[in-house]
Amino acid sequence: MKLRKAMALVLAGAMTLATSMTAYAATELSFWTLQGRSDAYDPLTEQFNEENPDIHVTISYYDTDGIKDACKVAASSDTLPSMWFNWGGSLGQFYVDNGKTKDMTDFAAANGWDDKFSAGALQLCQLGGQLSGYPTSYNVLGVYYNKGIFEELGIEVPTTFEEFEAILPVIKEAGIYPMETGGLNGWHVMRWLELLIEHYAGQELHDKMNQFEESWDNEAVVQAFEKYKEWCDAGYFPDGFLTADPNDTILNMGMGASAMDLEGQWYDGQILQNELDLENYGFFAFPSVDSNRMSAFAEQTEFNANLSDEELEAAVKYMDYLFNEDVVSNPDYAKYYNLPLPLIGSEAPAEQLNVNAMIETSNENGTFTITDQAFPTEVADVLFNCQDAVATGEMDPSEPPALIQAAIDAYLAK
Repeated sequence: MKLRKAMALVLAGAMTLATSMTAYAATELSFWTLQGRSDAYDPLTEQFNEENPDIHVTISYYDTDGIKDACKVAASSDTLPSMWFNWGGSLGQFYVDNGKTKDMTDFAAANGWDDKFSAGALQLCQLGGQLSGYPTSYNVLGVYYNKGIFEELGIEVPTTFEEFEAILPVIKEAGIYPMETGGLNGWHVMRWLELLIEHYAGQELHDKMNQFEESWDNEAVVQAFEKYKEWCDAGYFPDGFLTADPNDTILNMGMGASAMDLEGQWYDGQILQNELDLENYGFFAFPSVDSNRMSAFAEQTEFNANLSDEELEAAVKYMDYLFNEDVVSNPDYAKYYNLPLPLIGSEAPAEQLNVNAMIETSNENGTFTITDQAFPTEVADVLFNCQDAVATGEMDPSEPPALIQAAIDAYLAK
């Protein structure tokens, strides 16, 4: 009798151990993404883990440039996470070219992604002949402006380049910076410069230049850098802008120290996060000579090429949990997303006043690929260095075109 009881206890213990081991053997996934989204992703991930005991997701957060560096380092040592936030263009292309990310083409076909995601978002995630990731946003950039400042100074929204230039000294004379930007790491200043290039080159030449079908060593690029230098010397950008963090540009806008910022539709969410009055901010497409096209780019989640089929299924299930209409209909979460989601039929919530109009304007005006996604990193870095050197007077505006083209030639020769 005692022997039977002992055996029963042993069996019960074995079953408990087996249950514990099964729970411990949950599919473990790691996700690297942007710090600014933690207030939404943390509670949602906790809920996901509770609802899916067979999957456990751990998140690590980085700022915009930190995640670029962290992923590049991890790629070189084969220590990338299960999935990571990335952009499209050359930033996402790196992981495709080096065999680090899953080709999602077959998965997408098997799971009906053509009927789920917008065609534009899927197209921007097509890199190197493969679908490089899970689309999480489709973004367009416009000029956000402080309505109160415009009204106080009697300024109308400009509809031509000449009108845009005419309002800059008016704003400056009022003791306000006309254009907000942060030059740290180059990409925010680039947004203003690429619009000048679009203006002087025109859309056809600009597209061919970005596709490396036409040389960047041309007069239009010289004119763009000359105008940029003129704006710098006139004090149209904030003092010390070259070393300012581009993630902090909303601070000057919120204080009324700057009148305009060049941002995407996520800016509505940032305005709400900072408890500013969104009614006081509008947007317009930067007016250029032959088009008012807006720069555009995609964001995506890329998946580690080493994931098993089971792990990939779990990772996509997690993405579906984070990026769906039920989540973004909750105002506590919506302000941390770039909306609308790149899902067919998706719209921004009513409290984000500018978003749907920005998307509609981009559809009417057309778009071009934002430069730091059109360029490989080594070419973008040369552009960023030229921006800084021209602004400080260390380089003449006539010099960058040849330097940029030399970097392109070196890249193409590899």
